[in-house]
Amino acid sequence: MDKLDSMLLKLKDTSEFMVDLAYSSLLYNNRDIAEEVINLEVQMDKLGDEIQKTLLEMAKENPESVTKAFVVLRLQIAIEDIANAAASIADVVLRGYADSPVIQMSIKESEWTIERATVSDDSVLRDKTLGEMRLWSHCGMFVMAIKRGAQYIFRPDRWTTLREGDVLIAIGPEESADHFMALSDGSKKEF
Repeated sequence: MDKLDSMLLKLKDTSEFMVDLAYSSLLYNNRDIAEEVINLEVQMDKLGDEIQKTLLEMAKENPESVTKAFVVLRLQIAIEDIANAAASIADVVLRGYADSPVIQMSIKESEWTIERATVSDDSVLRDKTLGEMRLWSHCGMFVMAIKRGAQYIFRPDRWTTLREGDVLIAIGPEESADHFMALSDGSKKEF
């Protein structure tokens, strides 16, 4: 896979994740998750600029590739439109409009929540893989993504090791959220 393919794949994966997070932030009226969507949108813009620079270089080096560059540019713009729509949904939450009666009715019917937690230096989660912890089995929370520094790990697998400072974005039953947060911040030492 060349650099351009890799960037397009990252752009697509990020926009898909943004849509999931945006809807979750709206359904659960969660400002933290809405802020993650906005942060991702900024990253999408930077990646989009990088893709456009790569396309210009490609077309300059090989004039026959202009048609391909144009198709890829249209694809990149369409993917960014999806990401912008997700950011607009998150903006509803950040502006405080998620309290509408219709949304509140759907929230009351949901028994699930989405949470953002940071792995502390004394957390039992630190330096363990998702597979060995079996968070879903032990506390009912499923880790959708990990933010490590400025990078996101989407759909982490069972071999992904959690590190101090990782921001975990997880979904699960409301009754599991406090336990998950306590495991992350180190206030609980056992599953």
